[in-house]
Amino acid sequence: MRTVKLLSLTLIIIFLFSCATGSTIITGAIRQAIDPNEVKIYIEPPLQYETIGLIEASSDVEFTMQAAQDRVINELKTRAAKIGANGVLLISTGSETSGGTGFYSGGFFYSSSNTKIIAQGRAIFVIQE
Repeated sequence: MRTVKLLSLTLIIIFLFSCATGSTIITGAIRQAIDPNEVKIYIEPPLQYETIGLIEASSDVEFTMQAAQDRVINELKTRAAKIGANGVLLISTGSETSGGTGFYSGGFFYSSSNTKIIAQGRAIFVIQE
């Protein structure tokens, strides 16, 4: 029974720490949803495309910066795919550190801050690369 409780607690913690959030603003014509794996990330604009919307994603950094960046990119792809975009043209990426918490214990001060990875992009339908 103890193993089941420990496993359940571990899964809940992993679920809570592995989430990315975001938003979508529709600015063009929505298309039929596609598989997020079909969405391509662009740093430079393709030759011809239509903008469907603006998307944003963020994720807290818990274990590694790379894991948070991967979650953010996956969230951008998921949001784009839901509105039928086959590409995401990155507008900006970065990190944000917010105020932390701290406490004294045993003569030492312990503190932490919250770092978040953020990315913004255009959800686009690529006509010609």
